[in-house]
Amino acid sequence: MCGFTGWIDWTDDLTKQYSILEKMTETLAARGPDASGTWISPNCALGHRRLSVIDPVGGAQPMVRTTGDDPFVIVYNGELYNAPELKRELEGRGRQFLTTCDTEVLLVAFMEWGPSCVEKLNGIFAFAIWDSAEQQLFLARDRLGVKPLFISRQLGRFVFGSEPKALLAHPSVKPEVGPEGLAEIFIVGPARTPGNGVYRDITELLPGHCAVVSRAGVSVTQYWKLESRPHTDDVAATAAQVGELLRDTVERQLVSDVPLCTLLSGGLDSSALTALAVRYYERTGQGAVHTFSVDYVDNDKHFKAHDFQPNADAPWIARMSSYLHTVHHPVTFDTPELVNALREAMLARDLPGMADVDASLLLFCREIKKEATVALSGEAADEIFGGYPWFHREDAMNAGTFPWSLAAGMRAELLSEDVAAWIRPLDYIGDRYLDAIGEVPRLAGEDAAARRMREMSYLNITRFMPTLLDRKDRMSMAVGLEVRVPYCDHRLVDYVFNIPWEIKTAGDREKGILRHSLEGVLPSDVLYRKKSPYPKTHNPTYLGAVRQQLLEVLSDSTSPLLPLINVKKIRQLAESDTASSNLPWFGQLMSGPQLFAYLLQVDMWLRHYKVAVR
Repeated sequence: MCGFTGWIDWTDDLTKQYSILEKMTETLAARGPDASGTWISPNCALGHRRLSVIDPVGGAQPMVRTTGDDPFVIVYNGELYNAPELKRELEGRGRQFLTTCDTEVLLVAFMEWGPSCVEKLNGIFAFAIWDSAEQQLFLARDRLGVKPLFISRQLGRFVFGSEPKALLAHPSVKPEVGPEGLAEIFIVGPARTPGNGVYRDITELLPGHCAVVSRAGVSVTQYWKLESRPHTDDVAATAAQVGELLRDTVERQLVSDVPLCTLLSGGLDSSALTALAVRYYERTGQGAVHTFSVDYVDNDKHFKAHDFQPNADAPWIARMSSYLHTVHHPVTFDTPELVNALREAMLARDLPGMADVDASLLLFCREIKKEATVALSGEAADEIFGGYPWFHREDAMNAGTFPWSLAAGMRAELLSEDVAAWIRPLDYIGDRYLDAIGEVPRLAGEDAAARRMREMSYLNITRFMPTLLDRKDRMSMAVGLEVRVPYCDHRLVDYVFNIPWEIKTAGDREKGILRHSLEGVLPSDVLYRKKSPYPKTHNPTYLGAVRQQLLEVLSDSTSPLLPLINVKKIRQLAESDTASSNLPWFGQLMSGPQLFAYLLQVDMWLRHYKVAVR
């Protein structure tokens, strides 16, 4: 994994702008702590920061290959899991290779097949390739959007990078937000509408899309999307196919020239990946798998089961580590560390995020990085297989809005009257919901219940999952850790999307078909454990700390947050018992303490980036 940036300019000689390129590239140093490189020509500037995973010697970027006298230059962030097959196919077509890295495979694939090469790729990726003969730039992003790619279209200029901070380092991209950006922060956030970069001048290349930038302009094409098809496999055949797809993708993602581990929570998703990794390591003689888990000081004392978090993880982690004979590394954090990391987590996203849920992951990844460079994570299984509580609750199913964001009315009341009138938050989120529903690929003959479950699946994959993928990418790459997400293999997602709900919930259980596919892989008590989300702190000292800090911000007349919010309403909320409510205002994990922490992050963001609101 790496970070890259650059820009195209048809009106200036970029060879005179090297200092800007250096500055933009340096903003991504955390994503690529191992090496830095740049390439510049009159109309194209490319910068890259590298985290070495495969072929540390041969994989330097920007990478240049030529056809005749004309160079092709690539900057790339990601991993190709079918690189060996592609390399063999390209060698059969007469192509030669100088390295063993997937970067060269990707570049040569583009030289051979042009833009259609993306249809052959299995992996997580964002990349840009400059074709000097054609004087055009080709960019692409993986099908599920695991790897980020932000862009800024301007008259005669096109700026891009792995994170907003790289674009903001270019003098033509300003930290400004308008009504749409504020609506994203205050009513959609910490999610983002697909393609929306929040900043006025920044958007995002959508997952499954590619673009060509030339003197004629910018042409964007969608090369992949979810499609609805009849599912003809019975339960047994479906479980077998799910199990085979998951086994294949895990084994592909275990390839690494640097230390690798898994994240283990003791739940179904992470336990499955760890078990499959252990089986592969045993078969290939690679020794023990290292596993990592996170917990919080005194969580055992303060944990109280509720609908969104039915049981604690610690006993299950011990159960699975012992069962699989992994080398386990428990990591524990205390309240002051979580509070202090809120700012760093915001800087990693360049936006307010999931508060302590982000901060704890960043701290966790930093500890993992001391022992490993690559980790496998169970992210995305709940979106794909329908594991979240809102898939199974009538109130969420029929709410007429995003089921992870049922408190829009309460959130709208936290805005100042002027801002609420300007951004019309409830109209905004209502329109974004209708946009999403309008995209759902329909299947002829489905009844109303089946149509609704297809909508729920689509909403979760395209609207909620990107929030968690953003979180995983930014928090891990902020400390130079590569996290792979096997459940996001596009073959698995494509297959499971079309599994009927009654088969997805085989055995009358959430994610029933996934459980069925893993029989014999996991012990039955873990296999049928009730879902529990990513662990958060339940220590009341966290609520006390963020509440006090927010009250201090509310009393600071210089705070840029104050003109945007209903100060009186938020103060009353912070001083009331409602603050400790377990009813989430976003997702499963973000309740009262996280609301206060999120507002703190908004204040930090406005101050640090000197955000202009207009």
